[in-house]
Amino acid sequence: MRTKWTVPSLNDRRELSRAALCDQLRTLGVQPGGVLLVHTSFRAVRPVEGGPQGLIDALRDVLGTGGTLVMPSWTGSDEEPFDRDITPVSSDLGVVAETFRRQPGVMRSAHPFAFAAIGPHAASITQGLLPLPPHCPESPVGRAHDLDGQVLLLGVDHDADTSLHLAELLADVPYRVPKHITVFEDGVPHRIAYGENDHCCQRFNLANDWLRDRSLQVEGIVGHAHAKLVRARDVVAVAREQLARDPLVFLHPPEAGCDDCDEARRSIT
Repeated sequence: MRTKWTVPSLNDRRELSRAALCDQLRTLGVQPGGVLLVHTSFRAVRPVEGGPQGLIDALRDVLGTGGTLVMPSWTGSDEEPFDRDITPVSSDLGVVAETFRRQPGVMRSAHPFAFAAIGPHAASITQGLLPLPPHCPESPVGRAHDLDGQVLLLGVDHDADTSLHLAELLADVPYRVPKHITVFEDGVPHRIAYGENDHCCQRFNLANDWLRDRSLQVEGIVGHAHAKLVRARDVVAVAREQLARDPLVFLHPPEAGCDDCDEARRSIT
């Protein structure tokens, strides 16, 4: 029988200390000295001591000086040129990602599909040219995978898990939706077109059962949020197995009426 995690309503929540957050993260299995890629919703985690900064501090406390903390940090605009020093993160990434990218010592990719990181592996994860498609093996998420990093889903589900886009590309899924991004070239805005393995991502949540069935996903509470912890290599490996059986497993069937997945299907040649 699987544990059912009960998250209290916002009105019933008490503020948790930084020390309590650290205890929760250690109990979940965050590895000191490791690489940790975090996708988070602070709305689900709160209230905690120190707010978003307190959560970041707790994550760094548990990782220790030998650990590397990584978060998505991409832009929310396809039309405005990206500047890693001033461009805010996409609003859907939340306040923790925006707070993190402003931290002293945090490195951020110099391209629109940016990740931010701090720790011994920060430079190797964030450096490099514009990765196209965005989450290819040469991207920050690909490097976190190669370093045997862990993925922490904090108040979000696998539909926010960028490692599954990496799995799609490694499996060579047949869909590529036309996209574009804007960058500076010699100080002039320049539009770059590319094809992305994009869709609604809701069926990424199928990964929960695949991982649970093999006892590869640890779940618990961090702050007041339901948290899931998995090795990046495990989530990629189980997804590639499923994609080998059905390359379209992550797309809703045509009768579901999902516009994003239907667009992905139309892109197949």
